[in-house]
Amino acid sequence: MSVRKGSHSVFSVRLHFVFVTHYRRKVITAPMLERLREMFWQVCKTMDCELLEFSGEADHVHALVDFHPKNSISAVAGSLKSASARTMKKDFPEQVTKFYNGVSFWSNSYYVASSGGAPIEKLKEYIKSQDTPKV
Repeated sequence: MSVRKGSHSVFSVRLHFVFVTHYRRKVITAPMLERLREMFWQVCKTMDCELLEFSGEADHVHALVDFHPKNSISAVAGSLKSASARTMKKDFPEQVTKFYNGVSFWSNSYYVASSGGAPIEKLKEYIKSQDTPKV
């Protein structure tokens, strides 16, 4: 497990995001998916995060992000969605307007989960086993 360092912290936070297209329409093509990968990488870089893995299907994408705790999860999700939606509308206007004329590209919601590290039961055991002060 690799860790990163901030000015006053050492951290390893991996987040799994899933973004679904609006109305779950199957709009994403292979060239669009590749462009989305590029956009997600750029947004992550500007927010001091790192895109570890990215893929998707015609109606949703998955991104595994090495998250920097100076950001909020919702800010990263919002930046990824807004920047990529603008790019899709700009770079693939015919494809996007065929499905979304005046409607947002992504659904308003998203899924995010922490990923990696020890299983939760192991963490609970470790915390309970600490040598607590007796006095």
